[in-house]
Amino acid sequence: MNTEWSLDVLYKGYDDPAYQQDLVNLDTLINKLHTFAENVGKNSDKDTVLEYIALTEEFSLLVTKLYSYTELRESTDTTNSETTSYLNRIQSKISATSKDSAKIDKYVANLSNLDDIVASDESLKEYTFFFNELKDRASHTLSDDVEEVIAKLNLSAGSAWSSLQQYLTSTVEVDYNGEKTTLSGIRNLAYSKDKEVRKAAYEAEIACYDKIKDAVSFSLNNIKSQVNTIAELRGYESPLAMTLKQASMSRETLDAMLTAMREYMPKFHEYLKRKATILGYKNGLPWYELFAPLGENHVEYTTESAKEYLLKHFRNFADDLADMVEDAFDNSWIDFFPRKGKVGGAFCANLPFIKQSRVLTNFDGAFGDVVTLAHELGHAYHGLQIQGHRPLNLDYSMPVAETASTFNENVIMDAAIHEANGTDKLVLIENQLQDTTQIICDIYSRFLFESAVFERRKNEFLFSDDLEKIMLDAQKQAFGDSLEEDTLHPYMWINKGHYYSESLSFYNFPYAFGGLFARGLYTMYQQEGKDFVPKYRALLKATTVSSVEDVAKMAGIDTTKPDFWRQSLQSYANEIDEFLALTK
Repeated sequence: MNTEWSLDVLYKGYDDPAYQQDLVNLDTLINKLHTFAENVGKNSDKDTVLEYIALTEEFSLLVTKLYSYTELRESTDTTNSETTSYLNRIQSKISATSKDSAKIDKYVANLSNLDDIVASDESLKEYTFFFNELKDRASHTLSDDVEEVIAKLNLSAGSAWSSLQQYLTSTVEVDYNGEKTTLSGIRNLAYSKDKEVRKAAYEAEIACYDKIKDAVSFSLNNIKSQVNTIAELRGYESPLAMTLKQASMSRETLDAMLTAMREYMPKFHEYLKRKATILGYKNGLPWYELFAPLGENHVEYTTESAKEYLLKHFRNFADDLADMVEDAFDNSWIDFFPRKGKVGGAFCANLPFIKQSRVLTNFDGAFGDVVTLAHELGHAYHGLQIQGHRPLNLDYSMPVAETASTFNENVIMDAAIHEANGTDKLVLIENQLQDTTQIICDIYSRFLFESAVFERRKNEFLFSDDLEKIMLDAQKQAFGDSLEEDTLHPYMWINKGHYYSESLSFYNFPYAFGGLFARGLYTMYQQEGKDFVPKYRALLKATTVSSVEDVAKMAGIDTTKPDFWRQSLQSYANEIDEFLALTK
């Protein structure tokens, strides 16, 4: 089994003739797009729409292939100057189409007979949701010239600031025990069974941020300022309103979920306080003990044993999921281990146009790393369900993006807990509560932080000291008095790449949505058994062609009312009660 992924199915390198030819093909397509834009409206409305779809599909597939390959290369080696050069080159080419794309999109979206044209052609009916979204976006699209300027300036603005944050956090050297390590490596030590290691790693992590905090604060300030400006220009009430529109999700759904989360946070505080008591702390749990194991971790996983564990439990749920997981391990879909230059954390990149995905982790052998693999392979399973869609129906929105991944976590954790006894069972329950507390309390703190940064950035520049205070305030609101105040984490805004996308804001609440939505779906699976699986697949497939609310309705769920969210949270509250009873 290879421990680094292979991208050869896309290209064998930058000197691959196919890569170089596709760069030429991209120029050809850009010229075709320009010609189409100049002549749009000269043919019949239906012919215009059909040509628009054909050209947009071709352009989307080519750009996705080129960009995916280059960006995946960058994620495993942010220091490669050739990769950076090609990524900038592709971004520049794409930005050059913004004026033409805006002109064409607006023309098609404003056709008075567009709905009739779509309804009259079988090949267009599949794009009904796409065209509805296109019409909505058109109402927020600026003039062709302004769209072009925004796209071109972004290359040296938001996109560049994002690359800076990624570069700094992936290359900063952490001084630990007289040696140098990476930020990803030091953060993995938060799971160590040795209290002194956890504390020392936390202190080393905090200290390393002094080297990069000022530069990263400039990245965050300028990205958020840019998003504020664009949201205002496009006529949105706020960046959050723009994000919700992009996510095909209503504010009613977000408010209902946050209402339920706030109601249940005291229950999670009970769990954290009990953990603090078990570990011998009197004034709340120190931040560096959030992931402290409450028992001996008897099993250390290799990549092979992780594969066997996942296959064993996913096979019980669905054969197609287990088969896909086996493919991922055997056919070099996964890049496992941390190394200098590789980005931290974990992610999955769906490549439905080749019916595959790629998964990046920073594997360290703990059971939590197996759960992380399950999570990311859930994204890959989501990709498996949507790969039959047409090219412009392959993007699912942020909130539903975490559904399959978190569902996978439930499958693995539920199986592990049921197989365990005594202390082992307690440890697994606590592991699940660790993760759930992250998607409830920590995610809420991130939402509060980003909301405050967007609001304050309208009128002031936020230096590192300011950002640290905002983060600490958000953590206090989310965690209450359950954490030791002197050891909160003022720099959590530095290492989370989610804050640093100029095109995707508030990538925090989707984790809470995914966690609670998946929990509700998993409860249905427990009640319905195998009969639920086809419904689940259909629901995942619909995520790219339906609103969040309509996807939920397929399972009989109303996301705009707190009741569903309360039911999911109550299941976790019951687990906390079991934990409290076991540790009484």
